[in-house]
Amino acid sequence: MAGIADFRDLDVYKIAFQASLKIHKVSENFPKSEQFSLTSQIRRCSKSICANIAEGFEKQRHSKAEFKRYLYISVGSSAEMLVWLDYCVALNYMDETGYEQLQKEYVRIKSMLNSFITKL
Repeated sequence: MAGIADFRDLDVYKIAFQASLKIHKVSENFPKSEQFSLTSQIRRCSKSICANIAEGFEKQRHSKAEFKRYLYISVGSSAEMLVWLDYCVALNYMDETGYEQLQKEYVRIKSMLNSFITKL
């Protein structure tokens, strides 16, 4: 990983971070009754992808296997986001266009993470 000094230099982190910001913004319009359930869940899930990339990156100094483990956790959270997005659109908390865009982003994040793991 020549030229990568910090987890913030990773393209997958940058994309996941931006997607997480979009999730946060979209969820501001969810019903108040969802504040401690779906709203909280999708925010935490989207942010955990970024946090696990960061934590794994720092642990790679001691163990590449540990880095991979954290990336696998991020892959799982990316897949989980697809489920939460399905709920958001099914409950009419999100329009179809926003849903499709975020679905594509999380599929891309998942794919990037899987490719990254393979390269490690």
